[in-house]
Amino acid sequence: MDVKLLIDAIVRQTTVLIAQLSTSAGIRAPLSHIADQVFLDLAGEIEAQGVTRKVAADMFGLALRSYQKKVQRLTESVTVRDRTLWEAVTDFLSEQGSVTRERLFERFRRDSAEDVAAVLNDLVAQCIVYSTGRGPTTVYGLSSDADRRRAVSGERQESAQAFVWLSLYRQAMSRRELHASLALDAEVVDRALAALVDEGRIRDERGKYRADTFFVPVGAAKGWEIAVFDHFSAAARAIAAKVRRGAPQSEADDVIGGATLTFEVSAQHPLREEVRSLLRRVRKDVNELWARVGKHNEEHPTPEGEKELVTFYFGQNAEDSESNEREQA
Repeated sequence: MDVKLLIDAIVRQTTVLIAQLSTSAGIRAPLSHIADQVFLDLAGEIEAQGVTRKVAADMFGLALRSYQKKVQRLTESVTVRDRTLWEAVTDFLSEQGSVTRERLFERFRRDSAEDVAAVLNDLVAQCIVYSTGRGPTTVYGLSSDADRRRAVSGERQESAQAFVWLSLYRQAMSRRELHASLALDAEVVDRALAALVDEGRIRDERGKYRADTFFVPVGAAKGWEIAVFDHFSAAARAIAAKVRRGAPQSEADDVIGGATLTFEVSAQHPLREEVRSLLRRVRKDVNELWARVGKHNEEHPTPEGEKELVTFYFGQNAEDSESNEREQA
């Protein structure tokens, strides 16, 4: 099994997806944090698997000291110890009111200019910080409470609610655990929690929030982001579970796994419509089963310790030969 080849192919396909999402519908999502975040998340997951830091450093092609310094640089500010650069910049602006770009770079001169610029871009993009002017004399300051409340309202807050809801459906968590697991501002998470509790979608059990159901209906104008994430993460988790079992090959009685079949049809093919309607038919069957299971669970609740989550994922894509040639070019 050529694991390196597999990893390279998955990274490339994931990069294509990120690029498409970041430019969809005219959106230009900030990507300055992606490389560093991927490194930190991957390093954390590798170490969580029981791999020592020295081995992890070797996997990244780094000396142990270089690896440790990189992890430290990305997780805390060099200038202000025990604080992330993101937190340190925000605290400094809170203390000073508003300062010029030149003053900020002077204050954080021990951090790289690229890191400071990336943090400022992220803070401005999230409406936590405002900026006015250009160049070294650009002035930065914390947005008002009213501005920040507006920034976390509307579609962004609805998307955050969906992410919080799904996370709690997957695993019961305290407010603190939820803050740590989601790359969202604490205020956004708290607002989402309050709204979800009010709507009866989640419940608070002695400091642990949990959700018994999660559902984004077909045709919903809001929440498409979480539907995409749910599908992507379901497939990724299933693949990871299959690999962990030590037998990635398929078996006839598999409970974990999937299948990918590509049908080659033409506009005149007698089975074209039957093939193209697969998604509609399977979605209808699965939704009916999901509703029946939900009704039974309402009438006969399952004790918490006996629950088993079975996640069924499926999808469909239709491409003409011209689009395939463009992708391969």
